[in-house]
Amino acid sequence: MTSKNKLGLFSLTMIVIGLVIGMGIFRTSKDAAQAALTPTLFFAAWIVGGLVAICGALTYAEIGSRYPVTGGYYKIFSYAYHPSIAFAINCIILISNAASLSGVALIGSEYITPLIFSSGATDFIKALVAMSAIVIFYGVNLMGLRMSSKTQNVLMLIKISMLVVLIASIFFPSLYNTAPQPTIDLDTKSFGAILLSFGIALKATSFTYGGYQQTINFGDEIHHPQKNIPRGIFIGILVIILLYMSVSYAYYKVIGFNELKETSGIAAIIAEKMFGPTGKYVSSILLFIAVLAYVNVLLLSNPRVMYAMSEDGILPKAFRKKDEKKDVLTVSLTVFAAICVIVLFFAKKFNEILSFTIFLDSIGMATSAATIFILRKRTKHLDGTGIYSMKLYPILPVIFIVAYIFVGTVIAITDPMYAVIGISVFAAFLLLYFATEKLRKQNS
Repeated sequence: MTSKNKLGLFSLTMIVIGLVIGMGIFRTSKDAAQAALTPTLFFAAWIVGGLVAICGALTYAEIGSRYPVTGGYYKIFSYAYHPSIAFAINCIILISNAASLSGVALIGSEYITPLIFSSGATDFIKALVAMSAIVIFYGVNLMGLRMSSKTQNVLMLIKISMLVVLIASIFFPSLYNTAPQPTIDLDTKSFGAILLSFGIALKATSFTYGGYQQTINFGDEIHHPQKNIPRGIFIGILVIILLYMSVSYAYYKVIGFNELKETSGIAAIIAEKMFGPTGKYVSSILLFIAVLAYVNVLLLSNPRVMYAMSEDGILPKAFRKKDEKKDVLTVSLTVFAAICVIVLFFAKKFNEILSFTIFLDSIGMATSAATIFILRKRTKHLDGTGIYSMKLYPILPVIFIVAYIFVGTVIAITDPMYAVIGISVFAAFLLLYFATEKLRKQNS
């Protein structure tokens, strides 16, 4: 790639911001507030989540710089560990992506169901609405339709507009919740209870900060990587931390900390306070549309990952089946959509999907970040050649890995069922790999 075509500081910063800011901020502040014993722990979870994201993004940037291959996680896991680990991790990442899609679809259903069911909707009804969105866009993708760049621009415009509206509410003290907000005295709580509270809140913020791991794909495409990668990542995530802190502060002041724990459709509530019932109605519809666009994007992209894994021989040939006329990966798309629906069938609440997703992410994030220690040893010859090498090594990757081990441990303590399912799924894929390899050798 020529120097002219490489990404500069501004472009990299915008990519980082675009990768991270999704739909989570319109819901996860509620989950973080529910977990946090005090507002201090609530805001600390957002700050620490952002700092962990910086450590992770810099780690992934160096991994991508030292091993710049197409194929992302699979190639790196296969190189650093073993193809069986690569297969198992990539499979659970796909399931984690499906769970994330289901969770975001559930966020959308929480905004739209109050407009459809005036008397209130049960968790089952919300899950059905989310399933319906997935099934509809599964049908759309099966017909061969593609997400256009205009639709993507509309999605970003909705998100940015809602963030601006939410942050603007801070400057209208008349909107603030003036009801007494009694909080728990931390002196009456044990250190273990405080740490557990913080860990559960960090689980929610980790979901919202996700996406920075895709910096693994840009290590070899940055102009002056030694300077621009750390600057772009630091500036990008610092902007995101400020945005998330501002929005969470708006929730805290306008809705109230204790009320935030129990309020659904938090962004729509603020819009209602600013613009009346019409504001709530319009914002709910816009956020649901934004969610649908996100659902469509994930249904579009993840089957292609499955196709690539099939080309490498780690998934059956059936996943390569394509409707050439419509350019649709029929088997991969169907399997991925089915996984999304199955997740919703077994976990009808967002916090349940959150636990499952983040536990799987904890496995994927910790093990993928740990490849940096192996890559550093195997690619010593690249040192001083202009590739990006992070400062404060090995402190940054260790902080990142420990943070995700901590979050995974918290989930294992508070939601053991989802931890057991996650570990079982990982073990099942490992066994599947060795079983298929044995069968392949016998056939050959």
